[in-house]
Amino acid sequence: MPRNTFYKKKRTITYIILDMFIAVIVWFSFFSYRKFTELPHLSKQELWNLIFNDYNLYLGIVVVPLGWLTLYALGGTYNQVWKKSRLKEFIVTFQHVLFGSLALFFAIILDDVIDKPTDYIRLFLVLFSLQFILTISVRLVYISYVKNLIRKGKMQFNTLVIGTPNKIKELSKILFDPKKAFGNNFIGYVSFEDKCDPTDYIEFTCLGKYTDIPKIINTFDIEEVIMHYDSTAQKMIEKILPLLRERNILLKILPTTEDHILRTVKDTAVFNESYIQIYLDSLPVWQKLCKRMMDIVVSFLFLVLTSPLFLVLAIGVKRSSSGPIFYRQKRVGKREKPFEIIKFRSMYKDAEADGQPRLSSKSDDRITPFGAFMRRTHLDEIPQFFNVLKGDMSLVGPRPERQYYIDQIVERAPYYRLLLFEKPGITSWGQISFGYAENVDEMIERLRYDIMYIENMSLLMDVKILFYTVVAVLKGKGK
Repeated sequence: MPRNTFYKKKRTITYIILDMFIAVIVWFSFFSYRKFTELPHLSKQELWNLIFNDYNLYLGIVVVPLGWLTLYALGGTYNQVWKKSRLKEFIVTFQHVLFGSLALFFAIILDDVIDKPTDYIRLFLVLFSLQFILTISVRLVYISYVKNLIRKGKMQFNTLVIGTPNKIKELSKILFDPKKAFGNNFIGYVSFEDKCDPTDYIEFTCLGKYTDIPKIINTFDIEEVIMHYDSTAQKMIEKILPLLRERNILLKILPTTEDHILRTVKDTAVFNESYIQIYLDSLPVWQKLCKRMMDIVVSFLFLVLTSPLFLVLAIGVKRSSSGPIFYRQKRVGKREKPFEIIKFRSMYKDAEADGQPRLSSKSDDRITPFGAFMRRTHLDEIPQFFNVLKGDMSLVGPRPERQYYIDQIVERAPYYRLLLFEKPGITSWGQISFGYAENVDEMIERLRYDIMYIENMSLLMDVKILFYTVVAVLKGKGK
């Protein structure tokens, strides 16, 4: 195992152990506090005997810390411990401890025998204060310790620089300033230009051009990318972002004057410079789990409730024209994995008999009369909930397309590949904001809504999109 990897795993394990140790101390302290306040008539010796002979003390020492660690893990606390910001960790810890304390309150405090209602508030505040103060104190000390190790060079992050030679020369003055260095091990640079000529005035080694990025990342185990660009490189960035997202690389961009004017810059305290810092992972672990659970529960309930419709729709499809009831078509899913999407057939059999893919339109003569009704009411899409249960799709996500159209879109809009790192959905922001696309031009126009979605993904946004989808279905806005 590389020395740097060993250090990182060691820091993560230490962070977990410290959290567990604090949780044990807090549980023991809070358990003892409850006994002392509930039974003041007993002597101290009697109270200690009562505490240490209580089975619930030892049960809590095992269960409660595991509950806290699970909560922290789902919230992403143990992701990249060595890159934590103290201010951000303070805020996140407050949120996690507040939620966890409320859960413990309803689980163990609410059934206590109390003299007055204000005792509930007192017990909750004691529990929350103990857990938060001790946890955040230890975490801040440990984060400071790790940051000091990084400054001393005991932990480093393999870093790739991307830009034009002129911009990289300008950037090197900042990056190689010893007063501003913070753990970055600069492997070399990649040029925005088509050529990679060695230069004497740049302190980096040219490793290739942008098409070599995947190979460079794998070869040198790149963890961070720092990019410096000008207005001429905007199109190149659209091609590079998907390559970085696929490997979940931390991207830092030295902003232009326009970025400062538009206030897109946030101070990340890196090199004492303001960077646009982009985390290319979409959702924290707990939201991913909740999103998947919502997919399963909603899809299962929807299929059960609409099961009587299946027979009606099947008869309608059969009577409308000859052919199968269901229509299966290959689409491209998450990470370009192909899958078969399932729908009630709404077109005449062999609608693409010539083998040439065609998008549907308002005046499409391939659609049967009953198929037009199903499309208008979205009833043809009900079988897609089986795709959701299977895991090929989600309730909300960019609509899946065929490889034939993806190739055309990527040629004109390379950033479309960003959508392929998320699971496709039955409905999407683009679907409710723009609607169905009848050609590649409209697909590209709709793309901006889906890009906005993946950059702002959250459970709340999914619920909002589902709500507006229901409204669209009730209004019969399909086609």
